[in-house]
Parts: sequence; structure tokens; C-alpha cells
Amino acid sequence: MARVGKNSPLNDLSGQLGKQLVLKQYADKTGVSAYPDMSKVKPTGLQLARRAIFGEAVAYAKAINNNPTTKAEYLEKLAPGQTVYHFAMQEYFTNHP
Repeated sequence: MARVGKNSPLNDLSGQLGKQLVLKQYADKTGVSAYPDMSKVKPTGLQLARRAIFGEAVAYAKAINNNPTTKAEYLEKLAPGQTVYHFAMQEYFTNHP
């Protein structure tokens, strides 16, 4: 993995640049690597099941967030700094283990 110099404009950045480069932070250094090729990785049955549950949770949270009536009800339940979407996601995972 290549390292970025201290005076580089890429220093202190993290994330991906297109689907070609990945910038990572390691303590006080920034590393650059190739974007991973995950095309040959096959998910396990448990991973597929968890992804399906997560997809259901996203659909549930979006439905609540897009309905003004239920969104208003949820706004009353929120703690400071919490969003309706994330509260609904948390609620779904709590009620559907």
C-alpha cells in the first residue's frame, strides 16, 4: 500500500475515489490502495439472511419517514440529535431479532 505525504492534498481524507482508489487512515498516516474486487466473493446463507432483514428495516424506516402522520408521531419519541429514520431502524431491529 502506498502512503500519502504530509503535504499532499489527499492527506486526512478517507473513502473512495471512483471505483479505482481507496484512501484509509492509519493513526497519523494516510494509505492508498486499489479498490477491492469483490466479484468472486460469495456471501454465506447467514449473510444473505441478514441482508434481507436489513432491507426490510430500511423499507420500514423509509415508509415511516415518508408518511407525515407517522413521522410526526415519531418526532415526539426522539432524543436530541436523533433522526426519525435511525430511530425507526433501531425500533425494527429491536422488535424483529
